[in-house]
Amino acid sequence: MKHDRQFDPAYGNAIEISDGIRRLTAPNPSPFTFHGTNTYLVGQDSVTVIDPGPDSPEHVDTILKVIGGARVETILVSHTHLDHSPGARLLQAKTGAPIVGCAAYRPARDLGAGESNPMDASSDRDYKPDLQLEDGSLHKTSGADFEVIETPGHTDNHLCFALKGSPFLFSADHVMAWSTSIVAPPDGSMRSYMASLDRLLARQETIYLPGHGGLVRDAHDYVADLKAHRLQREASILDQLSTEPISIPNLVLRIYHGLDPALRPAAALSVFAHLEDLASRKLVIADPEVRLESNYRRA
Repeated sequence: MKHDRQFDPAYGNAIEISDGIRRLTAPNPSPFTFHGTNTYLVGQDSVTVIDPGPDSPEHVDTILKVIGGARVETILVSHTHLDHSPGARLLQAKTGAPIVGCAAYRPARDLGAGESNPMDASSDRDYKPDLQLEDGSLHKTSGADFEVIETPGHTDNHLCFALKGSPFLFSADHVMAWSTSIVAPPDGSMRSYMASLDRLLARQETIYLPGHGGLVRDAHDYVADLKAHRLQREASILDQLSTEPISIPNLVLRIYHGLDPALRPAAALSVFAHLEDLASRKLVIADPEVRLESNYRRA
């Protein structure tokens, strides 16, 4: 599928997306965050701050500088990765605004015997919301109303927020224009991720404001392409499996031709997520059990 990697983070400057919606990109670029984490400012005199980003006093100070004399009414958090939620505590300490949004960190499943969590260092285990939002609820603020959509997959506690009365949906890391999302067990789940894509396909919003990179326009077509891409990846994995067991690193070499070696660990996590889902559907067998280090074969 085709991604849009044309994006100017304009560090330190708020980019107006629409009337009452601004984007401010944190200066935390990396292979997983693209140019950095997008913070969204919704409202004028009273502002909702969506995903204040990493533990960065510099970024929080920029948020406050940009909003000037406006009041921070709500700090809205989509999920508990370290590039999205720690800034909420810094911003709350300076403004007193409540932290509202996703549940505290939780994995999609328990670790198996002897299994380690490859994404453990990326999770914000100190996050605790003042108000946890539930699926389908409406969070009302002075300047906007946000409908809450549970979209587990990238993380088990991932939320998207639809701006009522508009074509906009804040999609965080569930749907991004620049790249597919990382889905890494045990924190993430491919089965949940695919179901969450279907949830968004059934909705009316047409423009997504993601956690990294630029806008997702023609959102339904793009989400349909994401779903097709994942199904094609699943088919490629099954095509490479036989009755002879094979490791995930070797599957990556067979499937991802010409991949930058630095990206192989991320590709391995994606393959692992697919294999976990396929094993739960009795299509593949893991030896000795479903984990990143195991070998896999067709059932």
